[in-house]
Amino acid sequence: MGIFKAYDIRGLVPSELDAPLARKIGYHFAKLLQARRLLIGRDVRTHSPELARAVIDGMRDAGADVVDIGLASTPMVYFAIGSQDVDGGLSLTASHNPGEYNGMKLCSRGAKPISKANGIADLERMCAGPYPGPGDRRGGLQQLDLLDAYAAHVAGFAAVARPVKVAIDAANGMAGHTLPKVLPRLANVRAETLFLEPDGTFPNHEANPLKEENLDPVRALVRSSRADIGMSFDGDADRCCFVDETGRTIPADLMTALLARQFLQREPGARVVYDLRSSWVVKEVIREHGGVPLRDRVGHSFIKATMRQHGAIFGGELSGHFYFRDNFVCDSGDIAMVTALNTLARAESAGRPLSALVADLRRYHATGEINFHVEDKAGAIAALKAKYADGRQDELDGITVEYGELGDADWWWFNVRMSNTEPVLRLNLEARRPETRDRRRAELIALLGEPE
Repeated sequence: MGIFKAYDIRGLVPSELDAPLARKIGYHFAKLLQARRLLIGRDVRTHSPELARAVIDGMRDAGADVVDIGLASTPMVYFAIGSQDVDGGLSLTASHNPGEYNGMKLCSRGAKPISKANGIADLERMCAGPYPGPGDRRGGLQQLDLLDAYAAHVAGFAAVARPVKVAIDAANGMAGHTLPKVLPRLANVRAETLFLEPDGTFPNHEANPLKEENLDPVRALVRSSRADIGMSFDGDADRCCFVDETGRTIPADLMTALLARQFLQREPGARVVYDLRSSWVVKEVIREHGGVPLRDRVGHSFIKATMRQHGAIFGGELSGHFYFRDNFVCDSGDIAMVTALNTLARAESAGRPLSALVADLRRYHATGEINFHVEDKAGAIAALKAKYADGRQDELDGITVEYGELGDADWWWFNVRMSNTEPVLRLNLEARRPETRDRRRAELIALLGEPE
């Protein structure tokens, strides 16, 4: 598989992504956008400075002026692109991947995402040829420090009405760059931190909070510090995962439901977007609080496009991405953290612990995402469609099938969708009762093969 993915560019350095290719990408990215001015920020990986210089050289060779904001989280790059007069830009990062990887997340003007469907496939084709070399005009270069401006922007979302203690694991990623500027601006917040020092080798654990074992350090810190809430960031800080005061994981779909309440109190009738893997409780809670739920395909480019189309105030994905209309319709782990602290400190919470606030959201029983290696993905989807033809089906993303009515004891649903880049199918299943979940999970495993 190549490095030009569905939503970003990502690969091993230097065997898949090196400086000459990075320079090509920078050049053709500028040409693709017909850009006069572009912006770039980079993460802390050991090869990021070299690759960033190569991207900048390519952009300048194409005639674009470049704004280099230096070390920056992906949400900080989104903020910079959204707030500056630029035609687009990129975050040089491999997100949650190990330190030997690097990559790029691309945006056009206004921090609108560029995916395979609207540009990455074109870049792949353009980069297949030889490097064109400098044009008639070489672009200029400006260094710009936006860390304080970004921290002030994040703090602008804060309304922490009472003292809250938070435990944070920055995973040696880019949250360790932004949080020291953000946290002092948050009144009533006391933070205990782990692995705050940015280190591109990620020496303590993989910077992927979706893996339960990577939440163990923040669980321990929550318990030892008696924190009210714990959170762990991924490598580029666009995702944040949460645990309650007991250390129990709060799945991101339940956090979407919890945080949606706050936005809907502020703006009754607002639209909230969620991805179709999410628990049915998400749309229930949005409706219960007077909002309009919008179910969408998986992937940040889809979520952001739907939010823009409908003016949605907030969005969430099962992967730990949370999106905010007032953040240029972009995801930010920092703002998700602040919003969670606001929710915990609200007067309506009446001092109840986070576990109690989430308790009524644990209405159903989910499997979590299960992956299967399947070579004929389309054939497997077609077989599922035929086998479960008596259920209510839709094909928004893969196939979703629902059985029964929500209040029924044996109500359940599942979604199976294809990976964009691998011979993999991804299953999510939820049921009213745990025994139904387990029985139906076994049934689907028998059809799809042993999970990876």
